[in-house]
Amino acid sequence: MLAWAGDLDDRPAAGTTIDNARERHRALMAAGPDPVGATLALAADAFIVRTPAGPDVVAGYPWFGAWSRDTMTAYEGLFLATGRAEEGRELLRSYAGTLSEGMLANTADTGSVEYNTCDATLWFLHAVDRHVATTGDTDLAAELLPALRGVVDAHLKGTRYGIRVDPADGLLTQGAPGEALTWMDARVYGVPVTARAGKPVEVNALWVNGLAAIAELAAGTNQDPGAAPAALSKALASFRARYPSPAGWLYDVLDGPGGNDMALRPNQLLAWSLPHAPLGADLAALRAAGAALLTPLGPRSLAPDAAGYVGQHRGGPAQRDGAYHQGTVWPWLLGPFADASRRAGRQIGELFTGIESHLPEFGLASVSETADGQAPHAATGCPFQAWSVAEVLRARRF
Repeated sequence: MLAWAGDLDDRPAAGTTIDNARERHRALMAAGPDPVGATLALAADAFIVRTPAGPDVVAGYPWFGAWSRDTMTAYEGLFLATGRAEEGRELLRSYAGTLSEGMLANTADTGSVEYNTCDATLWFLHAVDRHVATTGDTDLAAELLPALRGVVDAHLKGTRYGIRVDPADGLLTQGAPGEALTWMDARVYGVPVTARAGKPVEVNALWVNGLAAIAELAAGTNQDPGAAPAALSKALASFRARYPSPAGWLYDVLDGPGGNDMALRPNQLLAWSLPHAPLGADLAALRAAGAALLTPLGPRSLAPDAAGYVGQHRGGPAQRDGAYHQGTVWPWLLGPFADASRRAGRQIGELFTGIESHLPEFGLASVSETADGQAPHAATGCPFQAWSVAEVLRARRF
């Protein structure tokens, strides 16, 4: 059977289509350093699609479309770890065109472009930085730097949903009634489960990372870095002074409606794992996070002894969404955990054994979106999830 959505006179022969697909798959699998890497590289291929506007990323099958947060988080694994930098370059230029008031459009799943995240834009800065660092493409850096400087200016001035830099400490704050702007964006009957208003730790780790990236990109292209260096100096000093908590790990949110939130969540991993991470390796904090959060399929989204912890991601929509970021396991976080572990001098050889066992058992030869927080950590959510595959592939490869 042959399905074709284009002009009927231009449809390819079925045999040609199959042969081309086989050739592409062989090339992808040959690029894998081992059988698991080859399987992940082939899985990654399924998420990169071609649209009239150019290449894009499907966040997960069968329920998600294109989400810029997922796309930019997965960028390094999907495009750079698989030798598809030219397609990635095209995608980054296309997404840069959606910037508005310093924010990247998030999703068109609903049929309209939306600007409703505080972190997708910061992941975009990270993706551009990783692309240039990997490929040496200073032409792209020079082309996009004016837009990247505009992102900084808009955040310093303040943009949608209360997203702005606090002039008191240089950290990024966010929040608006009824909104959930971080990646922990689940709602139950329209009410955010984890609104995390204030200064989330991973958002500010990404902010510091992005400012440092812009300064570096500007230096590499002999361009003006704009406000980035001064903003970086202030944010970095405040991050180091304010996020460490008496509990031995990092606050999850500073200056929220109820003060500082000390809940043990995996968001703090980005403070140690990003290329321009605001903090150096902290073995004690990483051990505490690992002991409470790590499972064979990835870190839990909340420690089991925390108030509000839910061990199973099951039931109807309200039950599932209520558990989504309250203990549910997220495989994509294995990437930051692996990076933070390497920097702390820890071995990660057995970190991915659970994923290797998982590959043939849920979404065949792919990595699921989520899993139950309690043992045996059965997979849940989308059976095929882009950032789950991408971050495992990237972390194993690099």
